[in-house]
Amino acid sequence: MKGTVLYEVKEEVAILTVDNPPVNPLSDGVRTGLYESLVKAEEDDSVKGVVLTGNGRAFIAGADISEFGGNVEGIPLNEVFNKLEFCKKPVVAAINGVALGGGLETALCCNYRIAAETAFVGLPEVNLGLLPGGGGTQRLPRLIGPGEALKMMLSGSHVPAIKALKMGIVDKTSKDVVAESIDFIKEMASNNDNHPRVRDKNEKMLEARGDKNILLEAQAMAAKARKGQFAPGQIIKCVEAAINIDNFDEGIKKEGEYFMECLFHPQREAMIHIFFGERAASKISDVPKDTKIKDIKKAGIIGSGTMGGGIAMCFANAGIPVHIIDQDEENLKRGVSVIEKNYDFMVNKGRLTAEQKDGVFGLVTSSLDYKDVSDCDIVIEAVYENLELKHEIFKSLDEHVKEGAILASNTSGLDIDSIASVTKRPEMVVGTHFFSPANIMRLLEVVRGEATSDETLATIMAIGKKLKKAAVVSLNAPGFIGNRMLFGYTAQANMLLLEGALPHQIDQALESFGLNMGPFRMMDLVGLDLGWRARKLSGKESPLHAKIGDELCEQDRYGQKNGAGYYNYSEGSRAPNPAPENEETYERISAENGFTRREISDEEIVDRCILALINEGADILSEGVSQRAADIDVVYINGYGFPIWRGGPMHHANAMGLDVVIEKLEKYKEITGSDVYKPSEMLVKLAKNGEKLGEAPEKDNRKEKLGFEMSSVANNF
Repeated sequence: MKGTVLYEVKEEVAILTVDNPPVNPLSDGVRTGLYESLVKAEEDDSVKGVVLTGNGRAFIAGADISEFGGNVEGIPLNEVFNKLEFCKKPVVAAINGVALGGGLETALCCNYRIAAETAFVGLPEVNLGLLPGGGGTQRLPRLIGPGEALKMMLSGSHVPAIKALKMGIVDKTSKDVVAESIDFIKEMASNNDNHPRVRDKNEKMLEARGDKNILLEAQAMAAKARKGQFAPGQIIKCVEAAINIDNFDEGIKKEGEYFMECLFHPQREAMIHIFFGERAASKISDVPKDTKIKDIKKAGIIGSGTMGGGIAMCFANAGIPVHIIDQDEENLKRGVSVIEKNYDFMVNKGRLTAEQKDGVFGLVTSSLDYKDVSDCDIVIEAVYENLELKHEIFKSLDEHVKEGAILASNTSGLDIDSIASVTKRPEMVVGTHFFSPANIMRLLEVVRGEATSDETLATIMAIGKKLKKAAVVSLNAPGFIGNRMLFGYTAQANMLLLEGALPHQIDQALESFGLNMGPFRMMDLVGLDLGWRARKLSGKESPLHAKIGDELCEQDRYGQKNGAGYYNYSEGSRAPNPAPENEETYERISAENGFTRREISDEEIVDRCILALINEGADILSEGVSQRAADIDVVYINGYGFPIWRGGPMHHANAMGLDVVIEKLEKYKEITGSDVYKPSEMLVKLAKNGEKLGEAPEKDNRKEKLGFEMSSVANNF
């Protein structure tokens, strides 16, 4: 069995310490140990009360996810909770650290709760496609009211101890939580015969009964923040049962029924796939676990624009001093001012105190001289995508920055090996592709050059974790992972426009599938003129799929930046409005290129765009550009708005069945004649063997020359 519960008696108090490192999940050994320890405490007449706590930095971080859907050994959780809730001796939860999911549910079964000042609590099961199935949906509303409980459960947010005290989740906070809990439970045992149980607190349920606004507000919150997800609706049903059913045990029974529906829903498997996928992505197969990691005490950023400022905030938020360099004083002042305004916004929203803002913003310094980043442990270049400019910057950095410091480029597609070649430290050069806005977006594509050392790579992955990013390694290949896949996806959206669909139909179909933003809204946001200007500069003709977009640019329709693209935009608004005046252009360009426009179904739109992602993803995996299929899924969910509840494009392909994927690819290859739909050899092989997309083939892909014609890729967008 995994884990145990340590038992000792001190000052007539039984101290039960959950010991299941590193975060004390409720594995079978913990459940059995907790049950047996409670029995032992009950049978010992010298024991007056019980303190339940955790070893290390966690109280209990939740259920053991690896047990979900399998044959569970040990004593079932509901029996453990029943024993805890009806223990003959009063019990206090000494919440020494993290108490999430089943951890908070355990604490809610105790008579009292005291939290360390540094602890935090929460019920984040919704992030895994589940609901709190250990009584959380029934007990938490009774303690803090159904409205607040729904906000916590639907957001999956972590609540710091101080806020938990104000909300009524815990009874006290403490600097020495176990010692104070021992004194507290001795006093409670001496002075009280009856000890409160959360299950008996019905006042807030009776107050809420008949108030439809509570559930309506929760439904609106779920529709906005959890679009397309199954579990939020089940959570709301559970709380509705808590409000309207007088019998607590009947409410628990309802919760169990709704939990099982979540457990066997495909969204649960998809979301847990991403949960484990993000953790697996940090492990690089050929980099030893004991690889030395550089200590990053100070960071430098070259460029004070949107990306540079956002990256600087990432480091400051992590408590790492950061120095920004820009060649233009006005740009630098503007960039630093934007950073301060972002922090002021957080203060106004209550996310930071004024003192915290001063502390974090105080870590950001700036100047115009490269010498001022000479003492940095890492310097990240974040200027616009121009290889010659980056070459010049890296030559200067190599000259000015101390030996042993990492030099990184925030590039979305330029050749890292080319950039590294102008330095005397190619082994310390790496790509760090942050996504905009960098201080908000979680994805970090880490681009491994041919010479990038294990130490550099391990250090960047460690930094990614410290910056709270979902970091994924890509080999240095055109478009890396995300943008390489995006090319086929957007090209097919544009082909569908040429063939007869309209932008709003294509966007609506893909947003109904679950994407945060359809391709034409995305292209308007990025700017239609970027690829158009690059093609004009190079003298290249527009590729077929770009002809409509380039024609719109000829009409000065660049997207959101000037209020007109595939859609029209009102001043100061990002909301897309119809642009019927474009339809004559669509019809003309289609006719000029030999297309007879036709009705196109939403099913074809979704199939063609998503299959383009899947097929290219399989090639990326087969080439070893990505280590594993789950890495690709992590990229698309955290960087490109793919619905988490579908598990990413590669998990979605596995869920469809690779034989079905091959059948659809062959169908659209015949209809369109496009090589985008020529089935990947990896897909064909896996489908034939009844296997699924998983790991990249075993070989040292770094030694293979993948070729790097990034200019041609850029010209195609």
